[in-house]
Amino acid sequence: MLSYLHVCAVNGVVVTGYADDAAGTMEETADGGGAFTEVTLHPIVTTAADSDEEKARSLHEEAHRLCFIASSVKFPVRHEARIIRQETPATPAGQPETGSAGS
Repeated sequence: MLSYLHVCAVNGVVVTGYADDAAGTMEETADGGGAFTEVTLHPIVTTAADSDEEKARSLHEEAHRLCFIASSVKFPVRHEARIIRQETPATPAGQPETGSAGS
């Protein structure tokens, strides 16, 4: 997630929400030990309305390449990302929304 947020910030994609539901496969050995054989991440990324959805999707590959954890394990880490773009632009914190009745 941190690598992904970094590459998004550098590439002008504003991420307003991020959730993941990772799943992994383990193989047990006869002596009761074992190891993961693969992990698949299922990130659900919400971006600002004016962010590029395709760029947000494609940046997962670069984030994977830069990820310390993915580079440190000896099993494949896959991504099945879902991008959700907000319908309206986000209002910066501390600034009133424009067009509000009664303000």
